[in-house]
Amino acid sequence: MPVSVLLVDDEPLVRAGLRAVLEAQPDITVVGEAADGAAVLPMVRSLRPDVVAMDVRMPLLDGIEATRVVLRSVAEPPKILVVTTFENDEYVYRALRAGADGFLLKRARPTEIVNAVRLIAEGESLLFPSAVRSLAAEYGNNAARAAMERASLTEREEVVLRLMARGLSNAEIAAELIVGTETVKTHVSAVLAKLGARDRTQAVIAAYESGFVAPA
Repeated sequence: MPVSVLLVDDEPLVRAGLRAVLEAQPDITVVGEAADGAAVLPMVRSLRPDVVAMDVRMPLLDGIEATRVVLRSVAEPPKILVVTTFENDEYVYRALRAGADGFLLKRARPTEIVNAVRLIAEGESLLFPSAVRSLAAEYGNNAARAAMERASLTEREEVVLRLMARGLSNAEIAAELIVGTETVKTHVSAVLAKLGARDRTQAVIAAYESGFVAPA
């Protein structure tokens, strides 16, 4: 089945550009568009997209609150890909912390846009550049450090988390550690469970906020 995408942006030109890029791919289909965050929840419920590509700054309801609404209201929520102009925008970090799965710059090349949607849909990769790593580190606190200590990760789980923080996919981690991808999936699942993280993005945010991983 093709990856279904809902586009949410208050600029019609941006939506048109994203639609043109994504619908040129045989394995991606755009199932709907919205101009503000207030329309996201009803459209997610009716269209059931795999991915929501959503602007972070919008009128009525921004991408941060729209992310929170979807995640607390839908039993099996879609992956949320935040689309933004500036990678060091605090709004982006807040959206990721609220539960968004990754983010994409509006100036990204068409191939990057397509790959981002595919990877986010698979739950494999993390779009987490240095600017956001630095923001996460700045938001570090004692509570985050204490939570990381309570997680009591094994030595191998710590290695896997560090590789996740570098943005490596399961396949890339498997190649790095010379193990099978199923073994990596087991370790990733254990890391998420111990940290109480919903997904890879949340686990990596915890790693940076706690100081377990420092931005390069």
